[in-house]
Amino acid sequence: MVLLHNPRFPLSFLSLTSSHSNPLRAYSTPSINTLLYPPKSVLTTSEPVPITPSSPPELSLEKLFVPPETPVSLDGARILNGSNILLSNYASDAQVLQADFVKSSVRTEDCPSDGLPEFALVGRSNVGKSSLLNSLVRRKKLALTSKKPGKTQCINHFRINNNWYLVDLPGYGYASAPQELRMDWEKFTKDYFLNRSTLVSVFLLVDASIPAKKIDLEYASWLGQNQIPMTLIFTKCDKRKKKKNGGKRPEENVDDFQNLIRGFFQTVPPWIMTSSVTHQGRDEILLHMAQLRNYWLKH
Repeated sequence: MVLLHNPRFPLSFLSLTSSHSNPLRAYSTPSINTLLYPPKSVLTTSEPVPITPSSPPELSLEKLFVPPETPVSLDGARILNGSNILLSNYASDAQVLQADFVKSSVRTEDCPSDGLPEFALVGRSNVGKSSLLNSLVRRKKLALTSKKPGKTQCINHFRINNNWYLVDLPGYGYASAPQELRMDWEKFTKDYFLNRSTLVSVFLLVDASIPAKKIDLEYASWLGQNQIPMTLIFTKCDKRKKKKNGGKRPEENVDDFQNLIRGFFQTVPPWIMTSSVTHQGRDEILLHMAQLRNYWLKH
């Protein structure tokens, strides 16, 4: 399988993108700069993305995600903070200026037909999906948050800046939902993944405050086996478990999860660590979406 985490393109393009990893493997010790952001957003629609020097992250070259048309040279690379993603020249217009709910659908064919690119958020119930969506757009109630898991039951489209979509999908793994309803959610969600031509990438949310769950591993492997472009979004990275109670740090759970799914992917999927409490990862997600979206629009 190939291109499991790059944006979805026509088959004629697929053979061209495999070369993007070659420049990365050609160098063993590149100089790496890291994006550092204050708690509030520093994104603009026209200004260059600020890059500040920092110590190299503990990532080997083969674990980095290189977006399309992003060569890596001895002059250095730019990595999004708290991720394995290299920044490309396509990372522009990342700021969210407007966000509006458009519609809810239970069938893929009922989704908006305007052809705008979209990013789907999906994850286990109670993983913090609605909270993350609200954090991305900086509106507390754009996506309904609830202490009761399984609240999202449709494909919900939110139009951003009138030119792309965030899509909130039903959470999976909610044991209290009726079996028939869970099967309906699974059916129309997977149908959406397989048949939605404007889907640029799926953002799979995984709780980094706990060890890897079997259901999350199965979901990631299904996306990989079906060649659905995927980015891993590790949530709740602000939560720290006490070592004396046998808990692991979020960074350790992130590493464990990636090691467990490695066999389903030819190259490493992109990933970002986040927290809806501290807004860690917000700017990084928007920049990653921007570079994938802008490349998708160009091609």
